[in-house]
Amino acid sequence: MKRILLVLLMLALAIPALADSHKPGKGVKVKPARATWNTGYFQEALVSTGLKELGYNVMKPKELQNPLFYQSLALGDLDYWTNGWFPVHDGQLPKDFYEKGEKVGYVVKAGGLQGYLVSKRDVEKYNIQSLEDFKRPEVKEAFDANGDGKADLTACPAGWGCEGTIAHHLEVYDLEEHINPIKASYSASMADALARYKAGKPAFFYTWAPNWTIFKFKPGEDVVWMNVPEIKPTEAQEPMADRLTVSGIDGAVSDPVKLGFVVADIQIVANKEFLAANPAAKEFFKVFTLPLGDINEQNTKMQEGEKSQKDINRHVKEWIAKNQEKWDGWLAAARKAAM
Repeated sequence: MKRILLVLLMLALAIPALADSHKPGKGVKVKPARATWNTGYFQEALVSTGLKELGYNVMKPKELQNPLFYQSLALGDLDYWTNGWFPVHDGQLPKDFYEKGEKVGYVVKAGGLQGYLVSKRDVEKYNIQSLEDFKRPEVKEAFDANGDGKADLTACPAGWGCEGTIAHHLEVYDLEEHINPIKASYSASMADALARYKAGKPAFFYTWAPNWTIFKFKPGEDVVWMNVPEIKPTEAQEPMADRLTVSGIDGAVSDPVKLGFVVADIQIVANKEFLAANPAAKEFFKVFTLPLGDINEQNTKMQEGEKSQKDINRHVKEWIAKNQEKWDGWLAAARKAAM
């Protein structure tokens, strides 16, 4: 009887250890992709690391433009990526995409932000609430760095998608005679804006998130997200007009705030057949989520030179070490889903 009890006790102790080391993905080759923008590399590397810990044989991600990825996923040539921006990407999905593909979980809900930011100290000094305030002479003068009589806006270089939206805003809000959009190299222009801000001068720029810019310029501390005067969508934005205004954004000048750019949910997108055959991977995709600030912090390291794949892999290890309990919980949930 004592021997039986001893055996049962040993089995009871062994089960948790077995569960912790269970490799439900053993023998399964996984074909991921990643987007062409490097601000999305970090989450791809984290998810790939998680799948590897679950035993999957994860291939090197294929870097693709959005429409090509969604076509490849629907054809079954790829299994997933972590870089879905919705509803922004909805118009890039092939016909009948949802017969083959699926959005899973939220990497960052309402994390795909775009908009205008203004130095908080000047917002308070001049009572700036929207772009409309840049028509006021004292505001224009404060933000005029080159002496042309207009407020200088660090904007998008020629050819970027955001260039057209900014031009639309300047036109429909009658701001072309009041705001000067600077279209030089974005990184160089933002470095100049940061240096000017640190020297006590105003800052006014367009940016998006995740991005290093809002790690260096912290919303709510250094800058605030600014309103457009009213919602006047571009033709492309009209189907998503309800996403041009958003509530609950840290560091916004008001709540809700009229950003004038579509707010996106960042989501994992995967092939349905892959998900059905791999419940552990699907569950990991569902529970995986990141604070926007953590992505911004990692993006800043890349901006400052730590941008090789070796660097990114080190950032992943450092993040996991800081969030070990959360990480282990995700892996446990994935293993449980496969049992």
